[in-house]
Amino acid sequence: MNQINAVILDWAGTTVDFGSFAPTSIFVEAFHQAFGIPITLEEARVPMGLGKWQHIDALGKLPSVAARWQNALGRPMSHADVDAIYAAFMPLQIRKVVDFATPIAGVTDTIRQLREQGIRIGSCSGYPRAVMEALVPAAAQQGYAPDHWVATDDLAAGGRPGPWMALENVIALGVDAVSHCIKVDDAVPGIAEGLNAGMWTLGLALSGNAFGATWQEYQNMSAAEVAQRRQQASETLYRAGAHYVVDTLAELPGVIAQINRRLARGERP
Repeated sequence: MNQINAVILDWAGTTVDFGSFAPTSIFVEAFHQAFGIPITLEEARVPMGLGKWQHIDALGKLPSVAARWQNALGRPMSHADVDAIYAAFMPLQIRKVVDFATPIAGVTDTIRQLREQGIRIGSCSGYPRAVMEALVPAAAQQGYAPDHWVATDDLAAGGRPGPWMALENVIALGVDAVSHCIKVDDAVPGIAEGLNAGMWTLGLALSGNAFGATWQEYQNMSAAEVAQRRQQASETLYRAGAHYVVDTLAELPGVIAQINRRLARGERP
């Protein structure tokens, strides 16, 4: 049928880990552990959505981090340095990621609704397989288990912003057309991934990296601060090319209904 029959979901900040804190906090710790270089959570968020080795490499190219690195070590960050930070990052992330496996409010109900409509649930992540092998069962114990998942190091072609992880889900799930898929993500590289795969794209402005707050921080925020952060996050995701931007995954069924009407009129992403 000419309607959405699969969604491809990101993990941190989209389905689990409100605010996407598991990876960001570990980047800060890994930089300090490997080389004693301080970075901020805000800096750690900038390349979010990339594979983690690529994320570390991109962090080293941020002007503020590059200047700090040069001042401390007298040279730019090298690939060997990225390898060393990644080696510190991996065991920390594997150990900590299970603490951030709780599904975001509304996720399990939304997944149930989608499955009742016959919609398949794919997923992919900037996490490597070793981290996903810890995260996936931990999330399943708390009620979230997609039909398929792909890690950023699973495919020889690479990860985001390329389309390959999303397209691997299409193959595994037996989806008949990429235009019948929605890629859902809270970060710019994940939106680019969906666009490059020819899919509809949905950005999440409140639960993820762009908003950048814990659930408790969000609950305690003033309405004015929530509105300001939401607007900034929405603008970032729309600039990346998102077809739609909503607050959390709980609003996905309504977006699917809108896209189904557009598909019925012959529209494509």
